[in-house]
Amino acid sequence: MGSSGGRKRASSGQTSSGVKTSSSGRSASREETLDIDPENNKAGLWGALAGLVVFAFIAIPLSAAFTFATTPHSQQLFAGRLSEATQGGYQFFWWTVTIFLFALPFLVGYLVAKLSVKSLAVVGAIIALFIIAIMVLGQVFVF
Repeated sequence: MGSSGGRKRASSGQTSSGVKTSSSGRSASREETLDIDPENNKAGLWGALAGLVVFAFIAIPLSAAFTFATTPHSQQLFAGRLSEATQGGYQFFWWTVTIFLFALPFLVGYLVAKLSVKSLAVVGAIIALFIIAIMVLGQVFVF
C-alpha cells in the first residue's frame, strides 16, 4: 500500500482535517486502509467458541462432580478407595475435580486464542493419543 498509508488523493484540494473536497465544494469520504491482522483479531472469538464447546462437553460431569462434592452421603456409591476415604478427603477430592472441570473451558479458550496453529496441532495430537491410550488400557484392564 505504499508509504502514503493507502490514501488516495484527488486532484482537488484537501482540507487540514484530511477530508477531500471536490471542485464543487462538497466533502467526499476519506479512504484509508486499516492495518488489521485477521488472525489476531479473531483469536479471542475462536478461543471463546472453543471454551463454549468444551463447556458443553463437560457440563454433565461438572454437575455430577459438584453433586458428589456437596453430598457426602454419596460416598457409599463408590466401591474401593473412595469408599474407604474419610468424609473430608472425599469432599476435598470432589471439590478439586469440580474446580478443575470448571477451569477447563477457560484454559482451553485461552490456549486456542494464544497458541499458533502449529502448536495447537501438536497439543491436539498429544491429547488424541492420550485418549486412545486411555481407551485401550480401559478395555484391557476393565473388561
